[in-house]
Order: sequence, then C-alpha cells, then structure tokens
Amino acid sequence: MNAIADMAFFVTLAQARNLSAAAQELGLSTAAVSRRLAALESRLGVRLLNRTTRRAALTHEGELYLEEGRRLLADVDELEQRVAGGRAVPRGLLRVNAGFGFGRHFIAPAVAEFIARHPEVEVQLQLTDRPLQLVEDGIDVCIRFGEVPDARVTSRCLAPNRRLLVATPGYLQRHGVPDSPQALRQHRCIFIRERDEVFGQWTLQHGNQRASVKVPSPVSTNDGEVALAWALKGLGILQRSEWHVAPYLRSGRLRAVLPEWRSPSADIHAVYPARKNLSAKVVAFVEHLSARFAPLRGPEPPGW
Repeated sequence: MNAIADMAFFVTLAQARNLSAAAQELGLSTAAVSRRLAALESRLGVRLLNRTTRRAALTHEGELYLEEGRRLLADVDELEQRVAGGRAVPRGLLRVNAGFGFGRHFIAPAVAEFIARHPEVEVQLQLTDRPLQLVEDGIDVCIRFGEVPDARVTSRCLAPNRRLLVATPGYLQRHGVPDSPQALRQHRCIFIRERDEVFGQWTLQHGNQRASVKVPSPVSTNDGEVALAWALKGLGILQRSEWHVAPYLRSGRLRAVLPEWRSPSADIHAVYPARKNLSAKVVAFVEHLSARFAPLRGPEPPGW
C-alpha cells in the first residue's frame, strides 16, 4: 500500500466520520477499514482517529495528515490532468476575465499570442472593474491580485507584484517627503475606491511594524488609469501596483515614497474553478500565461 493510496483512504474515512460509513463508500467491510486504519497508524507511529462504535474524531496528528493529504492529493491530481491534457488539442470557447488596466496591458497581448498558436480556440476576454465569479458567470480563467482565499478554486501564481506609494518629484519638492506612514495624513493622497469605502485607508508594514493610516483624499476614483494620470500631474501621492508604475519610476517621472514600507500582497494569480477534468484549452492557456510571466519569477527578476 503506497503513501498516496493511504492518504486517499484516510481522506475518505475522515469525511465519512465513522468506520461503517467509510466502509460502505469504499466497498469494504467495517473490519477491513479498521484493519487498514490500524496499519496506517502503525506505519506512521501516531494515532489519527479516536474512535467509538458510533463516530470517530480526528486527533491533532489526524487533522494535520488530513489537511496536508488533501493538498498533496490535489497537487497529484492537477499534475496528472496537466500531463494528460497535453495530449488533447485545445479547442472551443475560452472565457477569460481580468481587470481593465492589467487586462489591456498584459492579458490582451497574451491572448493574441495564444490564439495564434491555438487557432481552434475562441477567446472571450471580459475586462471588468471587479472580478467576475468563476462558476456563476461562466468564466474559465480569472486574473486576480493578492491572496486567493477560496479553497474551492485552483490558482497559479503568475508573477510577484507589489503595491507602491509614488509621487512626482515636483509634488515632493513642494510638499516634502513623508518620513513615516503617519506623515501621510499631512499630504494630499489619491485614493482608488475599489468598493464603497467612505474614506481612504492604507495599510503598510515594515518588519514587525504595521500601520493603518486614514489618508486625506482630495480626489478619488474607481479607475486606476485616471488615478495614475492625476499622480503624473502632481496632484498627490498614489498607491498603485508595481506593474502599472514601473515605467514611470524608471523614467524618473515618479519617485517611490516610503519604499521600506510594504502594502499587503498583490501577487498576480490565474484562477480557475476545479482541478478535475480541466479542459485542454484551460490547461494550455494557464501554461501559456505562466511561461509568459516566468522571467518575473526568476531568482533575479528583471522587474516590470
């Protein structure tokens, strides 16, 4: 009995919550399930379940084995799907969702390359100010920033990305350079309203220090392009993703503000609904995106 099979057995057993229900699902006798569990616990040298005649409760080690086992089984399943999917020809309709700015600058060119390589795929790229729901909106691949908290979806990190504070040299010359997050309260800040916030608030971290600052926002918008244009005109300090402001930092039109303070993660992920039965078009497109952004994930990334 190999480790992967043992993990699959234990996941089924833990989900059933008692030996008889697990036996019915596995097509075994209750005694056979009990013997196999005992053999697994003996091999690991720990007790995984505290069991009675009616139910079984996970031990601390059992919870760890279940959690990591599920993750490893999912990884194995995804690997097999990716390998098997490589034999199929990508075809059919592929629906992709991304934000307006990043979608225009990076995903649209990637789509153009993809359909040139896979002419049997038809791509619908939907750009929105808020991410669409994968299942509810019928999206095959969604491009998202930051953490992906939903365990029901699969994600692939495409590229690292930071949110930076920036301003023009002219603005900083007129108003001074803030030396702490609290000093931002004395500055004009450009706030991007992604939801229905009533005021602008930026969260920053430096080592073990964390600061949440309510910033004055004489102008605000829900559009990143508008906010960047305002920053370039010297209207104030802007918090924006590195991919968007990097060219202006290189040219000197913008300067980083409080560069040692970091905002919450804004890494870029491709998100798709499920690991099982992935179509060849989804597998191929995610692999295409991953390859396109690979230089940014290297040991010495060139930067945006």
